[in-house]
Amino acid sequence: MAAESAAVEFRIDRRSGVATYLQIVQQTKQALRLGMLEPGDRLPTAREVAEATAINPNTVLKAYRELEREGLVEARRGLGTFVRRTLGGAADAAAADGPLRGDLADRARRARAAVLEKDDVGALFTAVLDTTFSTNDTYDPDDANGAETAGRSRKGGQER
Repeated sequence: MAAESAAVEFRIDRRSGVATYLQIVQQTKQALRLGMLEPGDRLPTAREVAEATAINPNTVLKAYRELEREGLVEARRGLGTFVRRTLGGAADAAAADGPLRGDLADRARRARAAVLEKDDVGALFTAVLDTTFSTNDTYDPDDANGAETAGRSRKGGQER
């Protein structure tokens, strides 16, 4: 019985400055984090990805080897490349996906309406993420403003 490929489509941005194989690695990791790929899912073959994205199959194989080196996928001779494990809190991400995705989509539409470029919005979002997840500032769910509280750990709100 032939295994069905997981529903993941790679998109290559030739102007991004990021190596093509790294784009495939990053997109695969994103799919793992979002629960779009689960253990046991088969990734598209190198030939399928190469045909869909007009890149060299060896580039796809390089990306898959990197994912395999990281223990995320495994190649099975004659069968394909299969997901071994997910990343982060894939189950938690799936649960929070609905409301959070809607909020982020609204904000993205507002940014687009303000005539911001996609790269500008990405840079802004990355800056906010870096600030929010810095080691000195952690989320305090008891803070009514949702503000960050310096010097507190995530577990139990104890002083460090």
